[in-house]
Parts: sequence; C-alpha cells; structure tokens
Amino acid sequence: MTRIALLDYGMGNLHSAAKALEHVGATVDVTNDPKLVAKADKIVFPGVGAMRDCMHGMREAGIDEVVKQSVFNKPVLAICVGMQALMQRSEENGGADALAIFQGQVKHFPEIEHLKVPHMGWNQVHQLDPSHPMWKNIPEGSRFYFVHSYYVEPQDQSLVAATCDYGLNFCTAIHQDNLFATQFHPEKSHTAGLQLLKNFVEWNI
Repeated sequence: MTRIALLDYGMGNLHSAAKALEHVGATVDVTNDPKLVAKADKIVFPGVGAMRDCMHGMREAGIDEVVKQSVFNKPVLAICVGMQALMQRSEENGGADALAIFQGQVKHFPEIEHLKVPHMGWNQVHQLDPSHPMWKNIPEGSRFYFVHSYYVEPQDQSLVAATCDYGLNFCTAIHQDNLFATQFHPEKSHTAGLQLLKNFVEWNI
C-alpha cells in the first residue's frame, strides 16, 4: 500500500485530505518529521490561509527544507496555497516571499464587475495535456472546488497543466516530472477530486 506523508505545518485542511487519501487506498502519515517524510512513498503538500503565515509555519516546522529536498525525488502533490508556495513571491500581505522552486508570481484577482473575490465554489477545469496520468478517468471540463483570492502565474508556461476561467483565464494546475499541483481542492471535489487523488496514489514515475 502506498504510504503518503501529508505535511503538517499548521496551515492545511489535514483531516479531510487524510480521509480522502485513505478512501482511495493510501496509508497516510500526518507529519512534519523529516524522517517520516523521507520514508514515505509520496508527499502531499497542502495549504490554506495567507502566504506569509504559511511560510512562517513551514519554516518553524522545517517543512520548507523538506519540500525543497523532496520535491523532485519522489511524487509530490501540492494543493491550494501549497501550489502557490512553489512560486517565488506572492502579492498577498503586501508581498511575501515563497519557496522559489519555480520562477513565477502569485497574483490577486483583478477587480472585475459582477465577479466576487475570493473565487469560491465549483468551476470547470480545462486540461492542457489530457494524457497526463493525473487526469486519468477525469473528463475534460470536469468541475472542481475552489476557495482562493490569488492565482499562480508561472514564468514557464510549459508548467501549466490546466486552466480555469474566472474573469480571466488563469493557471489552475502545474506539473513537472514527479510534481503535480492544483489550485483547487481535490479533497473537496467529490468524484473528480477523489479520482485525481486515486491517480496520485497510483502514479508510477
């Protein structure tokens, strides 16, 4: 059975993520222990809340170094602020540095008439590469659940795995090698979300 380290640095929706992963067949360790992370087959890097608080929590728990060391040597799924933290910097909190694993920025949604921020609720996700293993058995245009006011803008557009429309066309998933990241919450996205988590558990790289 696949053993997954669900990174705990005080800023993730850990209970629902752990239950969803267990539902699709994983053994889950909710942890910030580098030794347990090293033993895990795969890593899930969640995050909710403000970037500055998330970065503080990561540094306090030592998760920032764990992520940097692990992000390209075993399968990693980053979710929501976990995805945003992979960039260089966020506009949130007047500007906050992130992990800088990828070049790019995290930007606030612009003011657009009739659109509320945060972007909250269900929206269609458009796959740029439907052949990617993480999209297995997930139809193009499937709906996933979002809660966010900021979106990722990677410098390298080849990283973009999916987009979504909310007043503008924004990046909602990125991928490179053994890393996959989503702005939406698969653990809150019912059938499509559980399928994506199942695909992650079964992803052989």
